[in-house]
Amino acid sequence: MTDTPEPTAGLGGLDFGALMGAAQNMQAQMAETQNRLATTIVEGQSGGGAVAVSVTGAFQFQSVRITPDAVDPDDITMLEDLVLAALRDATSKVEALQAEANPMSGLDLGGLGGLLGGGS
Repeated sequence: MTDTPEPTAGLGGLDFGALMGAAQNMQAQMAETQNRLATTIVEGQSGGGAVAVSVTGAFQFQSVRITPDAVDPDDITMLEDLVLAALRDATSKVEALQAEANPMSGLDLGGLGGLLGGGS
């Protein structure tokens, strides 16, 4: 009598059925995370709140708010700098939100990290 592997077992005893199930679970988690990010709004500010930019976690910019005292017709460059700083602040907040929500962040992939485009 010979031992035959289970129909779902593959090379090295891997259970491809379980692997597919895990992949489907991860895909569902990622879809849920993307939906949550798309509806989460963060606000970047500059000039002590003189300029504020609202953006979703999916980088869909929603609004820009500029207080009247931030507008000096003789110094448009300052206003431009404030808007740019608020955009950068909002962008860094979205990047942090995305990194926090990424199910792959914090995983120890061992030697596979380089194969997936990660750092060495």
